Amino acid sequence: MTKAAQPKRFAEFFAGIGLVHEALKDTGWECAYANDIDPKKESMYKGHFGESPYYHLGDVWDTPSVLKRLEERPFLATASFPCTDLSLAGHWNGFEGEASSTYFGFVNAIKELGDAKPKVIMLENVTGFLTSKGGADFVRAVTTLAELGYWVDTLVLDAKIFVPQSRPRVFVVGFHESLQSPRIIRQGQRAMFADAWQTAIDEAGTLRPQVLRKLMAETNLPTGWATLELRPPKQAKYELASVIDTGDDQDWWDKAANDKHYAMLSVLHLAEVESRRTAGGLHVGTVYRRCRNDEMRAEVRFDNLAGCLRTPRGGSARQIVIVIDDGRVRFRWMSPREYARLQGAPNFVLAENTIQSLFGFGDGVCVPVIRWMDKNILTPVYEDECVPRQAIPAKRALAK
Repeated sequence: MTKAAQPKRFAEFFAGIGLVHEALKDTGWECAYANDIDPKKESMYKGHFGESPYYHLGDVWDTPSVLKRLEERPFLATASFPCTDLSLAGHWNGFEGEASSTYFGFVNAIKELGDAKPKVIMLENVTGFLTSKGGADFVRAVTTLAELGYWVDTLVLDAKIFVPQSRPRVFVVGFHESLQSPRIIRQGQRAMFADAWQTAIDEAGTLRPQVLRKLMAETNLPTGWATLELRPPKQAKYELASVIDTGDDQDWWDKAANDKHYAMLSVLHLAEVESRRTAGGLHVGTVYRRCRNDEMRAEVRFDNLAGCLRTPRGGSARQIVIVIDDGRVRFRWMSPREYARLQGAPNFVLAENTIQSLFGFGDGVCVPVIRWMDKNILTPVYEDECVPRQAIPAKRALAK
């Protein structure tokens, strides 16, 4: 029996500047629909990908407008819904908050697609998603997905496996119950005398930390949990210095700004700087300004990682570069191009406005992480479902 030739098409909800698109295009995914409410992010998206008539600048809660533009059924729908209310920034309001609750605007659109629902859904958010309201928000989200007919998998990946940025993120993947891919292992499926799903979960190791496994064990879904045979990706080798520009042509701060931030270092962090200054050589690190005990402090890290990129609200969340070169200590703001490199998109077209670029990348996904999800989950399931067997190359090893 010949498989239906459904195009390799996806819809990108909460698309931002299009970093999911940037990752998926490498394996032939075609973006049929992209949605966001921010015109500045739309501008960056089109600045990089060109004229994009499928980009819907509008509120995801406006279901009729979404459906009007989503004319052709996508195989995949992705949703990196706002994380604001799932963190301290949103006062831990969870799904009671205005921003993160837009997840249900996405759900409404999927529900209204009826029989044209995408076969696969992929959600992405911060790890606070697992602990928001004591885990109740996560349970509500995956249960809602299951009520639409999706078997659910979930895992955690940190960008630091691929690039020098600490950025752990939760992924939820929904497999529609109509999928026939033999790769999908459903909860309760037996293999000889063992539960094949439980075996696959156990063998995936660090992809599911204990807090996540506990939530899964305590949550009974209308469909059930499912997974594929997955293994954690191998740690990439890199140097933070390779993505940071250290030349004299950068916008290094003057002496007054340097002295100000030196004075903001605690005894411990000052010792970190001074030990490297006296040792000589080149040392590259990053700095965050944080309020500690009602005082603004500068905290340095020289562990070959940048902290998690964020949006530059009020300036304090924007990362600072520190370079110590043969005893000379210099500070400056991290540049948009460095943000792009840390998100795994070094050649992405930047906006003319610096803050606009920083917001775009700070709110985005890490491209190599999405590529791993694609190569290990999304494309294999698509090929099983839609590509004639003889057209698929010999069995691939799991992408590392």
